[in-house]
Amino acid sequence: MKYDFTTFLERSGRDSLAIDSVGSSDLKIAPKAPDKGYDFIPMWVADMSFPTCPSITDAIIERVSHPAFGYYMPSDKYYDSIIKWHTQNHGFKDLTRDKIGYENGVHGCCTSVIQVLSQPGDFILLHSPVYVGYRSDVEGLGRRSIYSPLVRDKDGIWRMDYEDMDRKLKKYNIHLSIFCSPHNPSGRVWEKWELEKALEVYERNDCYVISDEIWCDIVMPGYKHIPLLMINDFAREHVIGAYAPSKTFNLAGLIGSYHIIYSKYLRDRITKYGELTHYNEMNVLSMHALIGAYSDEGRAWKEELCTVIEDNCKWAVDYIKKNFEGVEVSMPQGTYMLFLDFTNYCESKNIGIQEVLDAGWRVGVGWQDGRQFEGPCHIRMNLALPKSKVMEAFDRLHKYVFC
Repeated sequence: MKYDFTTFLERSGRDSLAIDSVGSSDLKIAPKAPDKGYDFIPMWVADMSFPTCPSITDAIIERVSHPAFGYYMPSDKYYDSIIKWHTQNHGFKDLTRDKIGYENGVHGCCTSVIQVLSQPGDFILLHSPVYVGYRSDVEGLGRRSIYSPLVRDKDGIWRMDYEDMDRKLKKYNIHLSIFCSPHNPSGRVWEKWELEKALEVYERNDCYVISDEIWCDIVMPGYKHIPLLMINDFAREHVIGAYAPSKTFNLAGLIGSYHIIYSKYLRDRITKYGELTHYNEMNVLSMHALIGAYSDEGRAWKEELCTVIEDNCKWAVDYIKKNFEGVEVSMPQGTYMLFLDFTNYCESKNIGIQEVLDAGWRVGVGWQDGRQFEGPCHIRMNLALPKSKVMEAFDRLHKYVFC
């Protein structure tokens, strides 16, 4: 491979939430510190232990070499990079710069849309398991979450329950939904027919959709991300697409998301709300980071990354099925997350999921409590690490947790 995905990136003392918050009493969701003698393997926060693409650091260094950081405007190159990336990689059509708007994080986009398209007390439809951040986006603004559970079919693939979605949209008079594509934490990459059926349900119920597609570039070979906006005319008038290079290129600390909205009516209202906060303004370095990411080298780096993640996931899923009896897992089609179901395992051992979590944490395996994601007996694991570290983590689990 051209790029380095084998060296473990040491992030301790480098402002890393995934490492430096471990054992902190200030962040209750952080794993407990490991016992003496064990180093910590970060497998919880959704960022990577790989160095980012060289074209990104090159772009930032080039900009930093000019020692002026005053007021600025997003450049033509910024918009052109987004348009080229989504047109070539995801099949967007007729994407122009007026349809693109900066967002101070995908959560910023979600909260702006929620404020514009709903009222306090309204219900908003989500799928469960659910990305934990949506709950705060919804309930922090005085709205209420309603979950439509995904179900696993006979092959272990997570599917939407369209009848349940339709029933809940009607029962609770819901007109706004947050849709995750690819889905975190299940790792599903939705097929076109699935998106079409979901949009039929949304259309029957006059429902607008926030489509969080931040994971759209991390898709396993053989699968393809299809933007919800590109499905049909209803989508182009009722869907707000939220994007960022942060998951793909490990740039969350730079803050640099954006929306794509085809409907002028929605675009005008949502953009205006974001502007009135006076906080929704891009960092000049995040602009140059995106330009470096959405380049030819960025595309080549991303393709190697997806191959590495697929290999890690295949190895881990196979290891779990062979060695961890009672633990259920599906091979993800996208993202770099595993979502492990410990229901049968915990019942057979007469223990709770917290005991399992604690046992892993004690030996430095930094996995994440799946109850935050509406998984009652689940654990989420980040596999965006060198394979040697993934193997070390599972070896510890085998020796000290599933012994």
